[in-house]
Amino acid sequence: MVYSTNPDFQYTTAEEKEPETLAPAEQNLRVWLDRKQRGGKVVTLVKGFVGSSDDLAELARLLKTKCGVGGAAKAGEILIQGDHRDRVVEILTKSGYRCKKAGG
Repeated sequence: MVYSTNPDFQYTTAEEKEPETLAPAEQNLRVWLDRKQRGGKVVTLVKGFVGSSDDLAELARLLKTKCGVGGAAKAGEILIQGDHRDRVVEILTKSGYRCKKAGG
């Protein structure tokens, strides 16, 4: 909306609600290894998380701490630096999440 001649006009935006976080046993996570657009360096990706961005960031913090590496949580994915796929699957299953290794 750029301009309105109506003095009583109320501009509203359609806000998208964040999905409610599913219980760990109901999550269906996939753990990938990825090299694309990273200068040949390998990262571990966790995809398929359903929930709020705060809960995603909390899970990313847990994984980064347990693996002892850096990473990020954005766009519904958790990125862990390095090849830690086996360790991430082990940590997630101990925490009660359903997860599988995916990709080549």
